[in-house]
Amino acid sequence: MGEPELDEQEGIGIPDPLQRLWTPHRMAYIRGEGKPADSESTGCPFCQVTELDDPNGLVIARGRLVFAVLNLYPYNPGHLMVLPYRHIPDYTDLDPAETIEFAEFTQRAMRAIRHAAAPHGFNIGMNQGTVAGAGIAAHLHQHVVPRWGGDANFMPVVAHTKVLPQLLGETRELLAGAWNEVG
Repeated sequence: MGEPELDEQEGIGIPDPLQRLWTPHRMAYIRGEGKPADSESTGCPFCQVTELDDPNGLVIARGRLVFAVLNLYPYNPGHLMVLPYRHIPDYTDLDPAETIEFAEFTQRAMRAIRHAAAPHGFNIGMNQGTVAGAGIAAHLHQHVVPRWGGDANFMPVVAHTKVLPQLLGETRELLAGAWNEVG
């Protein structure tokens, strides 16, 4: 028997001809690192991001009561979230003024993403509670995910990996610029 081919992966299981695209940075997300343990804002990554400047916090836009920020673990390029500044867990906790600005920011996010990247559609929604899939259930956030025909390729299913063609900082600059243009 000769040496294994370079594209064979050995050491775990049966060697196969597949190459691996490793994403070890996602382990922080999988392990729940940085998630607040309770309803207190201390340690909440969403509360902490408001203390950073926009490029370092990946903030797209700031309003009076809510803000838009890129998702650190996006499903697609341009995946952002709309959040109230107030550290609240549930949609019904928004007051009337927050509800209006929350809705307006969601609409403007869609317009900005359309302007910057011309998606074919969107997924918009929020997971209320850990059992419903909220990664950070203690701080309300709504996802705005741009979608393109064919973007749900085999990588998430087969390799549990999402291929993103753009760095988050570049995406933030593109969307922040579009946000101002669609005013």
